[in-house]
Amino acid sequence: MIKKNIKYFALLALGLVACEPEFDNPIDESGIYASGEADFSTYVALGNSLTAGYADGALYITGQENSYPNILAQQFELAGGGEFTQPLVSDNTGGLIYNGAILQNLDGSNAYPNRFVLAFDEQGNPAPRRYTGAMATTDVTNRLSGSFNNLGAPGAKSFHLVAEGYGNIAGVPVGLANPYYARFAQSDNSSILKDALDQNPTFFSLWIGNNDILSYATSGGVGVNQLGNLDPSTYGSDDITDPNVFASVYNTIVASLVGNGAKGVVLSLPDVTSIPYFTTVPFAPLSPLNPSFGPQIPTLNATYAGLNQAFAFLGVPERSIQFSTTGASAVVIKDESLVDISAQLTQVLTPTFGAAQAAIFGAQYGQARQANANDLLVLPSSSVIGQLNTDRLQELIGFGLTQEQAGQLSVNGVTFPLEDQYVLTTAEQAEVSAARTAFNASIRGIAEANGLAFYDAAADLAVVASTGLPFDGGVITSQFVSGGGFSLDGVHPTPRGHAVVANGIIKAIENTYGASLPMVNPGNYGTITLNNDVN
Repeated sequence: MIKKNIKYFALLALGLVACEPEFDNPIDESGIYASGEADFSTYVALGNSLTAGYADGALYITGQENSYPNILAQQFELAGGGEFTQPLVSDNTGGLIYNGAILQNLDGSNAYPNRFVLAFDEQGNPAPRRYTGAMATTDVTNRLSGSFNNLGAPGAKSFHLVAEGYGNIAGVPVGLANPYYARFAQSDNSSILKDALDQNPTFFSLWIGNNDILSYATSGGVGVNQLGNLDPSTYGSDDITDPNVFASVYNTIVASLVGNGAKGVVLSLPDVTSIPYFTTVPFAPLSPLNPSFGPQIPTLNATYAGLNQAFAFLGVPERSIQFSTTGASAVVIKDESLVDISAQLTQVLTPTFGAAQAAIFGAQYGQARQANANDLLVLPSSSVIGQLNTDRLQELIGFGLTQEQAGQLSVNGVTFPLEDQYVLTTAEQAEVSAARTAFNASIRGIAEANGLAFYDAAADLAVVASTGLPFDGGVITSQFVSGGGFSLDGVHPTPRGHAVVANGIIKAIENTYGASLPMVNPGNYGTITLNNDVN
């Protein structure tokens, strides 16, 4: 039985790792900067976690201070921009509390834990771990006074920006409101769009829609593709938004903002499957050199031989499972896009194993196969691959198997197919891609119809993910931990990543409105934090 986690990345460039990033970025003010046709005097930023400055799995002050809207606002000041306020949290710990208590998930775990930091274990191995050096002090029930220019709310989908009551403090514990927005909403019945309009903005940025597909992707496709369902009130948190719903809501937001003469910039949605959350864990992480896996390969292959014969008999030999004694092997996964052959498999295996055990095998491997290079394993899978699935263990014991027999059939990714939430299959990726394509077409079309600046963030982030994006002092890539572009949650940008986005937005604004604004040097911004206060 495999008892150790599979190591899935090597840190080859720790020189890129920084402590808390400095925000004092020297700007050459010798030139003359101008707003052109734009007016930056009252700038509001609408969006989700990307806009808020969320990073490393939490919202904390340093991330907020280095958010792309705040970077932009500093540059706007040189061309007539006014004050830019943000609903800063209370600490750099991250995490949220409610009336002094931890907000819990249904399983009792912390729903809003502290941020990730890069820590080293006793053997010197680095890995992201939750910071435990201080308690979270940001209490959702302590609503901030005043209005705020940065209206980014982590977790928000497109339709949430127009939803009244999305910031109702009383609705937070029962999942009916957003705890981040609840802290700074103008009232319990307000909406993010209304709070923006109440400030009579002269300029806005809008980057929304990522969560309309991202939550489906990060959940391994556990949610539902709501294509054809025009009622977002019926959507689950991990569902894909219908493209018509997205287009309608997006048009409403933009029309409302430009109604009073405001100008702005909108951003396209990047390919979510190219971020480290999906590209770090290989599909074949099982090494014969692993002392807790390698010696078991002959026994495993002998056991799977009978199952493979059944697959061949049923006409699905492509589902055969075999581990290599010389190279890395792919994990075994559950693929819900496959035809479920549980009943047929049970019938074929019954003469060999008996009805009871054949039923167990049939149910366990009815939609099983080994992963391939087109499958994407999500970042959290690294902590479960090769580990005993205790839930499955207890189920099998309940079916009459001994502790040893149950254990042998309960190793995640080896004898127990890796569950759906840990793998984004090609079929699920296609759903994400189709939705993103439709969303981006709407964003570009609405931008053109309203004369807005359009920044193709997807194009720049694609370069970051492929060849890397050069800057004065280095190259920023999407390599997990060492690439400098993404924080330790594998999804959200580092301050350096936000600087890249800010520069792209500035170029789009200059091209559309004839403005003249200074760029920032991404090298002046930090990446991730080293800290061993993780218990």
